[in-house]
Amino acid sequence: MQYALVQDELKEAQKGLNGFCQFCGDPMVSKCGPRVIHHWAHARNSSCDLWWENETAWHRNWKNHFSTESREVIHIATDGERHISDIKTKTGIIIEFQHSPMNDKERQSREDFYKNLIWVIDGSTFEQNFDIYHILPRPDCDLAKDIIWAKSKRGMLGTNSGMFFRLSEARKDFPDIKKSEITFGRIYSLEDIKNEIIKEARDYYQYDWVRPRKTWLDSACPVFIDFGEDYLVKLTDYDESGLKCIRLISKKKFMLDVNVEASVHDVAK
Repeated sequence: MQYALVQDELKEAQKGLNGFCQFCGDPMVSKCGPRVIHHWAHARNSSCDLWWENETAWHRNWKNHFSTESREVIHIATDGERHISDIKTKTGIIIEFQHSPMNDKERQSREDFYKNLIWVIDGSTFEQNFDIYHILPRPDCDLAKDIIWAKSKRGMLGTNSGMFFRLSEARKDFPDIKKSEITFGRIYSLEDIKNEIIKEARDYYQYDWVRPRKTWLDSACPVFIDFGEDYLVKLTDYDESGLKCIRLISKKKFMLDVNVEASVHDVAK
């Protein structure tokens, strides 16, 4: 943990300092070796919150972008269940920074407990399996409403550069057909409408995640992946065709939104 109670005041770990856990009250010792992030650890090697993850430099760097009051905030449910969030902003948004893999059961439990939750995932361990392909027009524009994109996939050069069908053409023969039902028709290339797409671009892209951590694809809460760039990759759905896509969101925009918006669904909207 980054903080412990020292004489009833929250303090960061310093060499030789002893304190108490603000969550469970057990004794804490400061760990300040030359090869570890300075942190507090329980003296008896206990884990008072089973959801707590050992901090990496990545965790600490993110947490340090927020005010001290927003870090390691205790939450108590009406039934008495308690947990410590990584971040709770002044507007009530909970942010959990996750480095290690997580199973569905724990993810769902955290989402049910915190509700107004955003996940920020460390993508450094699977970056080589995550490919970002062609740009997409914003899904609510007229151009996008007539397009059904073929799914991009590693090794598929055609779809990776942008291939699509037109809904309007399919409906000439099948007036009630839905985007999700179209797998046939004349195939077009992104190059055919490149100038139109550029006018409607809002940082939406096709992608392929080889051997994905599937729990994040099923999350009910917004998921942002950090690959160490000046932007985050937000997982999202494109349209009624069922196509999965991503949005690139600058970290500056993300930090602004989580500190002024009250709902996670308004962050990077």
